[in-house]
Amino acid sequence: MRLPQFYIDDIIKRALSEDINYIDVSTVYLFDEEKRADAYFVAKADGVLCGIEVAMRVFELLDPTFRAELYKHDGDVICKGDRIADFNGKACYLLQGERTALNLLQHMSGVATATAEAVKRIDGTHASVAETRKTLPGLRGLQKYAVTCGGGKNHRYNLSDAAMLKDNHIDAGGGIAATVEKLRQKAGHTIKIEVETRNLEEVREALRAKADIIMLDNMSIDEMREAVKLIDGAALTEASGNITAETIRPVAECGVDIISIGAITHSVKAMDISMKIQL
Repeated sequence: MRLPQFYIDDIIKRALSEDINYIDVSTVYLFDEEKRADAYFVAKADGVLCGIEVAMRVFELLDPTFRAELYKHDGDVICKGDRIADFNGKACYLLQGERTALNLLQHMSGVATATAEAVKRIDGTHASVAETRKTLPGLRGLQKYAVTCGGGKNHRYNLSDAAMLKDNHIDAGGGIAATVEKLRQKAGHTIKIEVETRNLEEVREALRAKADIIMLDNMSIDEMREAVKLIDGAALTEASGNITAETIRPVAECGVDIISIGAITHSVKAMDISMKIQL
């Protein structure tokens, strides 16, 4: 998976504009613009690296003379103390870009690490791990990319990718059967329909409506196991809602196809990575 460069650059430019505004008073009065420096990134914790090229791009946009050597790449497992990259550039731009580069690198690595931990917990089962649309505004593409670096798979990117009929759609639309039928009359042939179900009766309704994907939302392990038996391969099954480190393995062992977890994007801890500069 590779994100478009214009998308990455747009995020970086917005972040730099927010941070620098029109002048960095800490550096412009301290350093001659041509003064160069060496710097490096070092891991301060174990995890899965993600966003190293995005971080390097921050400095490239500030300083066309910037050069770097990468020792670790996106998707690599890294350990505390690992040297991730060495780089050289104009000192003022290294200092101006430091926080933006680290914010992106640490957050993306945090997402990749959390995803990898979830994937490891269900190793040997049929299920895959996916994120949800509970992403930080403006950073969805970066977060979804980080999920893939951690070994997960992506859910829909936006509301245009697929039709997901959640409880409010169904309640407002007059029930599962009526809502799915109304949608099928208007939606194009390429659009898949996912139906959120809250109990076994709704699972049966979704089956009768021939949903492509049936979400098992906040169900108990016993309900989920029974739902998977009822569906019996007639639709993909997605478990969602309050998935934790303690419950993810039992959920996967129910036989579901996908486990979607909002926490791997909206509640991750940033990975501890430092930048050291040598003037």
